[in-house]
Amino acid sequence: MDLRIEQECPQCGGGLSMSESDRLLTCPFCGVKSFMLSAGAFRYHLPPLAADEQTSLFWAPYLRFKGNVFLVNEAGIGHRVMDTTQLGYGLPGLPPSLGVRPQAMALKRVAPHTGGRYLRLTTKARVVLDKVIRLSSMRVEKKKQEIVEDGTGMIRIGSRMESVEYSGHDRYLHRAFIGETLSFVYLPLEVREGILRDAVSGNRIIGLAPDTGFTRAGTGFNPRWQVRFLPTLCPRCGWNLDGEGDCLVMTCANCDTAWALEDTGLTRVDWQMVAGDRHTALYLGFWKVSTHLPEVGIASFADFIQRTNQAMVARPQWFERVMSFWVPAFKLRPAVFLRAARQATLGQWRLEPGPGHVVRSLYPVTLPAREARQAVKVILAACAASRKKIFPYLPEIRPAETTVSLVFLPFNDMGHDWVQPHTSTTISKSVLRFGRSL
Repeated sequence: MDLRIEQECPQCGGGLSMSESDRLLTCPFCGVKSFMLSAGAFRYHLPPLAADEQTSLFWAPYLRFKGNVFLVNEAGIGHRVMDTTQLGYGLPGLPPSLGVRPQAMALKRVAPHTGGRYLRLTTKARVVLDKVIRLSSMRVEKKKQEIVEDGTGMIRIGSRMESVEYSGHDRYLHRAFIGETLSFVYLPLEVREGILRDAVSGNRIIGLAPDTGFTRAGTGFNPRWQVRFLPTLCPRCGWNLDGEGDCLVMTCANCDTAWALEDTGLTRVDWQMVAGDRHTALYLGFWKVSTHLPEVGIASFADFIQRTNQAMVARPQWFERVMSFWVPAFKLRPAVFLRAARQATLGQWRLEPGPGHVVRSLYPVTLPAREARQAVKVILAACAASRKKIFPYLPEIRPAETTVSLVFLPFNDMGHDWVQPHTSTTISKSVLRFGRSL
């Protein structure tokens, strides 16, 4: 679930509410559009009950993780949508999680005028994620010969529906976080008469000894946390860029270029599109990750077909086609994400991309290219008809000679679904809409 963030317009100072996933700020008062950039994770805080006491506050850091987690072991692929906040500072009495409070309250962005002292993070982000995975369980495919996913998280084996719980304590061959959002949410604390209290609820947390030194803990606001704002102008021609609040790639209708929002600013994206026809209602972007996988002998599409033991004969020209993994450039539920990536990857020989042109029906890109790279090994595992030829090598696989480009594919409106006519990739309309909040 997306959090709601209170934000001031950098141009006129007007207050507005935006989604946690938004990177494009559009002010309803002055109409100015700006990109939001941060040197690291975005930082928010719960509003204290008494705003006039902010200068005496201490801020306890909680790590917030939201995204899809994929785990691969000998039995199959486990996946889950995770949305959690976990304590990142070791102090007895603090709640291990913020629960639903970040969703029930409008958060504020940490800024120089927030005041108070920020307690240092004492737990690494990966340690927190490992803890959450150990405490959770995931459904994976049961080890049988004929297994078909039905897209609901269950597995169809013959005429029966079965599922197996995968524990985080089990050994896994590969782990990937796709579509992840990592941020900090600070809980305000205050010291009153030797007692440390939750400054939101007023509840007692722990008593402090006079010589505890806690009142000297933490540091002031770090300038690196300051959010920067960037104009939404095309770096090539100066035209206004087009995009929605949560998009990570903006397009210029004047010079037909695409620009990705990176930590350092706007970076030009190599992009193409497959031509549609009169039935085309929507273009969905896919990251085309072209790479070699020397550890499993995959350099061409033909190598991939043979190595993953597909029920099709590799054509001679496929040996000249560099292997590419086609990763959805938008967020989806894990099972649907894998199915769409597998269908597009296996059907890539039917796709002939051409130059990209800006049209009104381009769907927003909400998954960055760097996470598409992380999805390669998971998609390879999902495509493997013979696990023993792929799964044991996953820990050693290191993609080489990798290039990434963005390709928009045409989809037809088939009632409840969007269908890609060349590869038969099918995505439910409701699932696509739900992906905007992942």
